[in-house]
Amino acid sequence: MALINTIREKSGVAVGAVAIGMLLFIVGGDLIGGRNRLFGRNDQVVGEVNGEKIELPEFTAALEQAKQNFTQQQGRPPDDQALNYLREQTWNQLLARRAYQPEFEKLGLTTSDEELIDLVQGDNITPSLKQAFTDPKTGQFDKARLIDYLKNLDKLPPESQAAYHNFETALRDFDRPLQKYNALLKNSVYVTSAEAKRFDEAQNAKASFRYLFVPYSSVSDSTVKPTDAQLQDYLDRHKGRYKVEAGRSIEYIVVPEVASKEDSAAIRQSMDALAQQFRTAPNDSLFAKQNSEQPYSGAYLTTTQLPQQLTGQPLAVGQVYGPFAVANTLAIYKVTGEKPKPTVQASHILFKTEPNMTPDAEAAVKKQAEEVLAKIKAGADFAAMAKQYGSDGTKDKGGDLGYFDKTSMVPEFSKAAFGAPGLGLLPTLTKTNFGYHIIKVTGKKSENTYQVASILKAVQPSEATQNATYERAQQLKADAPDLEAFRQLAAKDKTLQKQEAKNLDANARSVGNIQNAREIVRWAFGYGPDGGKTNVGDVQLFDIGDQHILAALVDTREKGTATVASIKPELTAAVRNELKAKEIIAKLQGKNASLEELAKIAGNGAVVQNAEGVSESQSTIPGVGFEPDAVGRAFILKPGQKSAPIQGEQGVLVVEGTSITPGAPGDVKATRLQLAQQRQQRQDGLIYEAIKAHANVKDDRSKFF
Repeated sequence: MALINTIREKSGVAVGAVAIGMLLFIVGGDLIGGRNRLFGRNDQVVGEVNGEKIELPEFTAALEQAKQNFTQQQGRPPDDQALNYLREQTWNQLLARRAYQPEFEKLGLTTSDEELIDLVQGDNITPSLKQAFTDPKTGQFDKARLIDYLKNLDKLPPESQAAYHNFETALRDFDRPLQKYNALLKNSVYVTSAEAKRFDEAQNAKASFRYLFVPYSSVSDSTVKPTDAQLQDYLDRHKGRYKVEAGRSIEYIVVPEVASKEDSAAIRQSMDALAQQFRTAPNDSLFAKQNSEQPYSGAYLTTTQLPQQLTGQPLAVGQVYGPFAVANTLAIYKVTGEKPKPTVQASHILFKTEPNMTPDAEAAVKKQAEEVLAKIKAGADFAAMAKQYGSDGTKDKGGDLGYFDKTSMVPEFSKAAFGAPGLGLLPTLTKTNFGYHIIKVTGKKSENTYQVASILKAVQPSEATQNATYERAQQLKADAPDLEAFRQLAAKDKTLQKQEAKNLDANARSVGNIQNAREIVRWAFGYGPDGGKTNVGDVQLFDIGDQHILAALVDTREKGTATVASIKPELTAAVRNELKAKEIIAKLQGKNASLEELAKIAGNGAVVQNAEGVSESQSTIPGVGFEPDAVGRAFILKPGQKSAPIQGEQGVLVVEGTSITPGAPGDVKATRLQLAQQRQQRQDGLIYEAIKAHANVKDDRSKFF
């Protein structure tokens, strides 16, 4: 035994030495090279907020804690989707701490020791602790259990103690000051009586008017060609609309690993042989388990639940059906059992009870149910009673539940429905955890169910096909050393399809339809595996799952205002409408004429219409769309008075007033309260965005994740 222990000890040292040697070999170039990527301090920075760095070890530790919390709460480790969410959540938490802290310090917001004690064991327990120590069965907070937990905290495992101390530290240093900060700003929200009155008027007042509408489409696009100078001028005047984050545009070609005809034929031949063996297999379930890529289920299925290939044909126990082609899979089915399944059709009227009802309240519900049952026994229509007294989604269908089997309903309900000697109203109420039911059995029938053993195999490319696809992708990479050569690939080979992904975000996790494509995005932003910078025109090959992606970086966009080139189609449409508006307005300006006469001057496409009862708050003209300027003018025009031509969203309008219907005076006090509450509800998000916008945030997560 001593010898074995010695060997174990020495082997541990040896394995450690080998591991260290391999690590040095792998990262040695980084350790001794000028870039020093492993230990270089700048290469450990995930982001920066208010000049304070968030470094990789801190981010990783916080993320690991979030993963542990997720695993404890969900009973499973996070999948890729959950992990992405946890990364985002961790980043936002670290960002918020650094962004808000200067604000807390300016205002002197802190948490005293007495306040902290009150939050964790006093009269004002923080909601997260209340939730943790609430009995799920009763919904009641158990303060005694919380106090007992705190008394015995030092007896818990070290990681549990650390988790609680981290929680308490966060509560004292950030969570509680944040609550105070948000409450301070929320309580500063104020709505004046004039605002409330104006809001009521905008909601309730209605305007009726006539209008001339000349759509921009009435002027041909071919006659209006904006210049680059006009596009730039428009962009300069509307910079706020065109703020953009950093982005990268790539073009890419996907070379998928797809089964060849030979591969499909080989798998078909294999499945034909399995079908023959399946017919005489001594143990159907075991044979299916050994040969299928899908788990075996011994469930009995109705004809509507069977695989589509088995419906509409006679089925016999012991018979094998297939192979069938199902999408990219071949399937064989064997019927291994058959038995009838009784079903019942019933209607019900539910009188709901709640878990926390008092005995008197429940007795009142039962009494009402008994009274309705007596009415039905006396001749009242069941469906009418269900519509009047039912408290679930079946009431509008006369309480009809359709046909169901014994497993579809709660046990008490099934026992009552299936135990009925025949069709008709059950003479007594049935009690379930939902409440009291009046039940009427309206049908009984039995249908055959079948047990089916399945063998499914995906049509996968063979190793030879995979190797050939890989070699083809490598050759394409060799043939495309630059962007020009890359673009020639699809032109020369029509089997290749070039695709484009514009302005990818630095944190994007997919490219087009390609999932889990972080490697491509990070390369596009210059964070490739070799650490070198990626330049426009660079081409790289990536292997993601069963696809080989040849990607080329074609454009970069930095954070700030978009350039004319990057949004030229959008700008062109906006400027073209602006130029059309000037052309149309020039025709109409200064003309003292009726709307019908102005329509003739405007030419083809111009229409005169009536608008009745338009609300200022909605600002939508029926048949035209959202036109706030035109609707606003209608509310200040006297009957018969016309507006000047208005450059609208969809075209040019001239509005002629008809009548204004004032809104009925509202309760100003109630409206003020309503508006204040609405604004307060938006405050948390608005405060965070404002703080974040002034925190000089630099996000470099894409270097690492």
